[in-house]
Amino acid sequence: MTSSAEQPCYTLLYSQNDSESPSELQLRKELESNDTKAKIRALKKTINLILGGERLPNLLMVIMRFVMPSQDHKIKKLLLLYWEIVPKTTPDGKLLHEMILVCDAYRKDLQHPNEYVRGSTLRFLCKLKEAELLEPLMPTIRSCLEHRHAYVRRNAVMAIYTIYRNFDYLIPDAPELVHDFLEREQDASCKRNAFMMLLHVDQDRALEYLSSCIDQVASFGDILQLIIVELVYKVCHSNPSQRTRFIRCIYNLLNSNSAAVRYEAAGTLVTLSSAPTAVRAAASCYIELIVKESDNNVKLIVLEKINMLRKNPSYVKIIQELTMDLMRVLSAPDMEVRKKTLQLVMELITPKSIDEVVGMLKKEITKTMSATEKEDAAKYRHLLVRTLHTCSIKYPEVAESVIPLLVEFLGDGDELAGSDVLIFMREAMQKFDYIKPLVMNMLIDSFQVIRCPSVHRAAIWLLGEYCDSQQECEAMMSEVKKGLGNVPLVDSELKMATDSEAPESEAKEATQQSSQRLVTADGSYATQAAINAINDDDFDRISVCISVLSTPSDLMMDIFTNQCRKALSDMIASQVDSKEDAQENLDEVIVRVQADDPISFLSIIAPSEDDLGENQFEESLTKALTSTTNKKDSGLDSQLNKVHQLTGFSDPVYAEAYIYVNQYDIVLDVLIVNQTGDTLQNTTLELATLGDLKLVEKPVPITIAPRDFCNIKANIKVASTENGIIFGNIVYDVSGTAHDRNCVVLNEIHIDIMDYIMPGSCTDSEFRQMWAEFEWENKVTVNSNIADIQEYLEHIIASTNMKCLTSDKALKGNCGFMAANLYAKSIFGEDALANLSIEKSVDQTDAPVTGHIRIRAKSQGMALSLGDKINLSQKKST
Repeated sequence: MTSSAEQPCYTLLYSQNDSESPSELQLRKELESNDTKAKIRALKKTINLILGGERLPNLLMVIMRFVMPSQDHKIKKLLLLYWEIVPKTTPDGKLLHEMILVCDAYRKDLQHPNEYVRGSTLRFLCKLKEAELLEPLMPTIRSCLEHRHAYVRRNAVMAIYTIYRNFDYLIPDAPELVHDFLEREQDASCKRNAFMMLLHVDQDRALEYLSSCIDQVASFGDILQLIIVELVYKVCHSNPSQRTRFIRCIYNLLNSNSAAVRYEAAGTLVTLSSAPTAVRAAASCYIELIVKESDNNVKLIVLEKINMLRKNPSYVKIIQELTMDLMRVLSAPDMEVRKKTLQLVMELITPKSIDEVVGMLKKEITKTMSATEKEDAAKYRHLLVRTLHTCSIKYPEVAESVIPLLVEFLGDGDELAGSDVLIFMREAMQKFDYIKPLVMNMLIDSFQVIRCPSVHRAAIWLLGEYCDSQQECEAMMSEVKKGLGNVPLVDSELKMATDSEAPESEAKEATQQSSQRLVTADGSYATQAAINAINDDDFDRISVCISVLSTPSDLMMDIFTNQCRKALSDMIASQVDSKEDAQENLDEVIVRVQADDPISFLSIIAPSEDDLGENQFEESLTKALTSTTNKKDSGLDSQLNKVHQLTGFSDPVYAEAYIYVNQYDIVLDVLIVNQTGDTLQNTTLELATLGDLKLVEKPVPITIAPRDFCNIKANIKVASTENGIIFGNIVYDVSGTAHDRNCVVLNEIHIDIMDYIMPGSCTDSEFRQMWAEFEWENKVTVNSNIADIQEYLEHIIASTNMKCLTSDKALKGNCGFMAANLYAKSIFGEDALANLSIEKSVDQTDAPVTGHIRIRAKSQGMALSLGDKINLSQKKST
């Protein structure tokens, strides 16, 4: 059964339901009046009532007698909407006799002297599905191809196309007719519609036309060029021998004035040819699009296209040659575009291009010094420092030219950039001995200009760890004494404050001890004062060091001088290995098919992500309109898990809903089954929402025959990542009874926030910075039946779609406790942080793990929803 709720939609109408619905008698009176405005008002109300489920059969002849003869253009426009939605057949499927008179009105409008009336009528005929109404109009429709106005001609072509596609026997010579029309037509929109029709119904004629004017393609309008690209793609995939015939045409379209045409042509060129010249031309076209296009979303999409080319082993050397061209994208102001560009550049760097890339990065860093937007400039500078760090470690020969530039950032007050510079120095000295003297001298020279406490602390550690010679140690101690001033420190500071001749207000401000709340690496709080910036961990560390110095032993000296350095080397090597493993897993695409592999049934196994085949245009559109949050959800088993039963099997109306989640939209496809022997009239699905959900439109009432069923779809907008609830009921009238409306209450549907959360990645410093900034925290106590620490962590990761930022090597071992940081990002750009601290008794092997999970987010809803999800999924089902 095809219910009214499943009919194709061509026109969207908005109606206000504030006032009461008029009666049929009132509408009849206004429609029969001589007042044009009253007729327009009544016709609008009639259309809205029919869209709401009313049939109003008695108004059909009234409209034909009193409204159709009007020559008012607004009435004619409303009539087209009315004829589109009004029931045209009897209950047994036969055409109403009154529609013959309507057909005659169509013919008169197709011969109307006003081109708007003709064109809008032709557009309306594209929506008709009754061959009996279309057949008498065919000669008039054909004559519209000769009309002087392009608006009429292009709509006539579309009318012929849809009629031929639905009822080819009504106009069997349509391809020949449109081909002749295309050869003599001059208007770009008309040629586009005609060529599109030939593309879908007669590709041979479309190729014949393209061959006759292939040298003129570059001068065509962009709308026609897009159709030509689609034709060439389909023809060359179905018949590869045609590639050499038309590939030159695609090359020419790479220089089109339209960005859309160039984008489609570049993608088509790569799929048709793997020749180096073709790949280079397509990649160059992509880069030009990124540089010239202002929309950041377009830039990111095209960057991903280039990244896909890089992942192809046959293309990687070609893309590497364009590295410096790709660096031009850094002129974009958007930080996400810059970040993605730098990531791509890092994958393309070769020994041949490293010097040029580093030179360009130095220029970009210099630009950030004079930037007006300080916050964005600091983030971009931080990104550039990281990139130079990676370049220098990957290619040590450029490190000596990079270090003097990076040292300047130690004194500019930027904590992130300064910390990254010191991390780079530490890794460089640890890996490359010949760089150590240069780094130490630069660090000692810039020691006095460092202003940030955390950067100062790290610099002192570096100097203490890597000062090997007596000369370096003396230089370091001299700088430290110069920075400390006179001792004792407190008396010296108080004396300076007393002797100062500053104004009273400034003296008061100077003597006050400013405090700042900090977060340590393990998530605990610390208070930093202006004089006393030492927390408990620092105090313990200082005490240990003083104890070792006061009572030295061979064991402790070996730990501090050798074992600590070895542990640092192991940590750096572990970080490098984890990055390489992650990159290999990200890039490597392995397809292995063994002779004894089971057969994959398409209804159970999801199709390959990149298997687009000949229908690339249609399939790529389908992928865009379906959920891409979790690729594992495309299997039949996962789809059945998304079916929610809304009523009981014994209820008079059974209902179940399938939930489609597509980023910011939720579509409920509700199956309603009439389990009674009565006809259910005005069956209405009434829905309401809790949380950040909004019902877009109210489903229209429908009529369900005995033992019949239908599907109703409801669209819901999602505004943020938090748990939402959809609830409601189904109300209906039973045909032939005078009782009140019947109501069936529906079960609640809980929207899972996991559909909007994806694993993310960030550095340890970024994690700590966000942890300190986010104000909403939710602490969840571990209450699970899982006895293994590692198993519990993996279970939480799988349940929350979060990514573990703590390295695998740091999580190995059996020490009885574990601390791990987790991170995720929502499709709305919201960050979610979690710190998992769990332990297990070594004596009781069967005891479950204990501890807690602290969640932090910028919004309250995110923190609470993620905590609820963890609480619900802590225990593993047996």
